[in-house]
Amino acid sequence: MNFKEFTEKIVLLVRERLGDTYKVTLTKVLKNNDIRLTGIVIMKESDSMSPTIYLEESYQRYQDGVSIQKIVEGIMVLYKAHARNLKLDMDFFRDFSLVENRICHKIINYEKNQELLQDIPWFRWHDLAVTFYYAMEEAAFGRASVMIHNNHLDMWGQSAEEIYRIARRNMRFRMPDVLLPMNKVLEEMLGTKVNKREMSLYVLTNRDKLFGASAMLYSEKMKLLAENLHTDLLILPSSVHEVLLLPDDHKQEYDHYRKMVQEVNTTQVDPEEILSFGLYRYDREKAEIQEIL
Repeated sequence: MNFKEFTEKIVLLVRERLGDTYKVTLTKVLKNNDIRLTGIVIMKESDSMSPTIYLEESYQRYQDGVSIQKIVEGIMVLYKAHARNLKLDMDFFRDFSLVENRICHKIINYEKNQELLQDIPWFRWHDLAVTFYYAMEEAAFGRASVMIHNNHLDMWGQSAEEIYRIARRNMRFRMPDVLLPMNKVLEEMLGTKVNKREMSLYVLTNRDKLFGASAMLYSEKMKLLAENLHTDLLILPSSVHEVLLLPDDHKQEYDHYRKMVQEVNTTQVDPEEILSFGLYRYDREKAEIQEIL
């Protein structure tokens, strides 16, 4: 079976298991960086929302020899696990006063998201776009978020400029910036002591390490680092979740770092989480971030 036939078969088998009291449909979802995924949505008439279970990974398992019946069983288990927690009434989302304190911003690649940007509020920032999301606080959803679209602004009667102002205010106390030496990050990952290297390399993110690259827009710690090191900072985009900082003496071979970013993006970063292939500099005297062209 090709992928289209596979997804249609999955829907048919899930419908047979659940009966007429459930609505089972396929949906196409446009994700960050123009990544397009196909998911199955399972809903009762009384449900106000339902998780989207993406099928690309399931199809890969099918191609690897896993039976379609076993894949359907896995989808059912996953749906039931989420369904127990989906008692949240999303009607509150219509009331702006109930959501404004959890509106945050993130940055994504401008060129790679042209279609997505047509449907959401955004502001250009170098080769990136500042976009907005609602950070879910319900424990059942973990660190889930809801992308804010233009129709949400219409529903709330708010402008993009006002949403940006609110998001900037919220970020400082909901998603405070975190700056760590790379050796500390490696120690957390490896669970063992790592010798500090001569090269000063730092990771900038936010407290939740979720869309943490946008900490560049408000980080005081980055400013303090530049002042303490008495130098400008070279900024390497690691992913949408963090960036790397190192001293910039303006004598470095930037092509080397461009190749490094290119290599990491193409081999280590999930395509949906790639931020940029460019370089940036924090100018200590001007206290601003510049794109290195």
